[in-house]
Amino acid sequence: MHMADALLSPAVGCTLWAASAGTIAYCSRKVRREMDDKKVPLMGVLGAFIFAAQMINFTIPATGSSGHLGGGLLLAILLGPHAAFLTIASVLLIQALFFADGGLLALGCNIFNLGFFPAFIAYPLIYRPIVANQPTQGKIVVASIIAAVAGLQLGAFGVVLETVASRVSSLPFATFVSLMQPIHLGIGIVEGLVTAAVVSFIYQARPEILDSARLAKPLGNLPIRGILIAFIVVSLLTGSVISWFASEKPDGLEWSISKATGKEEIEGGKTGLHGLMASLQEKAAFLPGYSLKKPEAGPHTDVAKQAADKKTEETSARQGTSISGILGGFMTLGLAGVVGFVLKKRGRSV
Repeated sequence: MHMADALLSPAVGCTLWAASAGTIAYCSRKVRREMDDKKVPLMGVLGAFIFAAQMINFTIPATGSSGHLGGGLLLAILLGPHAAFLTIASVLLIQALFFADGGLLALGCNIFNLGFFPAFIAYPLIYRPIVANQPTQGKIVVASIIAAVAGLQLGAFGVVLETVASRVSSLPFATFVSLMQPIHLGIGIVEGLVTAAVVSFIYQARPEILDSARLAKPLGNLPIRGILIAFIVVSLLTGSVISWFASEKPDGLEWSISKATGKEEIEGGKTGLHGLMASLQEKAAFLPGYSLKKPEAGPHTDVAKQAADKKTEETSARQGTSISGILGGFMTLGLAGVVGFVLKKRGRSV
């Protein structure tokens, strides 16, 4: 559900940039007041985990589409909504700037759609009331699925409204919304199940982490080294190996656009703010699409040579995916960790 710049007008894109920036400033103040040393490394490793998890597109049966984990709800459950929003913003910034996943003009929309709705609506208004003060395995599963579906439905509807309000594409509201909402229902159910699995693991290993997020209290002397190592290992494996097996089918947004317009993608503007953002992204993204530059195929008709070139291309694609998963994970870990460290240090100086 990473929007491209081609869907947005400068007015809508800048408005959502302002909304996301304001929310980041608000969350920064809240996190700074907590000054919890333990949440700094937790923000970093969870950011790396979400980066890697978003590389895994899973097929939605009988649709020809795929989806991936949003991660906002999971982060809110484990970190609290304010630290979660800062972490998902870090993930999306790294993806857009260095891997060309989502547009730079659309970055504010993507942060708001994937961060605000799960962290500040689905988590406090749906997940927490269901789980309440006595979490059980059943409550965690039910709450995770319902909250994940609600968060993605709101995010998908946000994409529709932002696209239609921009009036730069031919996507009609009725057609677009009738495609976006059902496909993200299926994606939301899978995200809910994944979220429930991870939260259940944390609940069994360190339930105090969930209490800390829910009550906005420090983790204190709780030993979480094992949890941090586990997330780092899973992030590396997911980004470097499991990502090879991600579905190649278009994601829910791409699928909806294709069904509505008959085109796989919408061409973006080449001038003005669109052109400036595209140029900046092209210069910054050293692994666009999480892949290396494809090797040149020679002008030949030899079947054996063609097969060898295809194998070389597949190997190069896997190498690019692995490098992207590892580098992106560490970059996200670093950015989210630095954000947490700076806020903690400023909080102590106040």
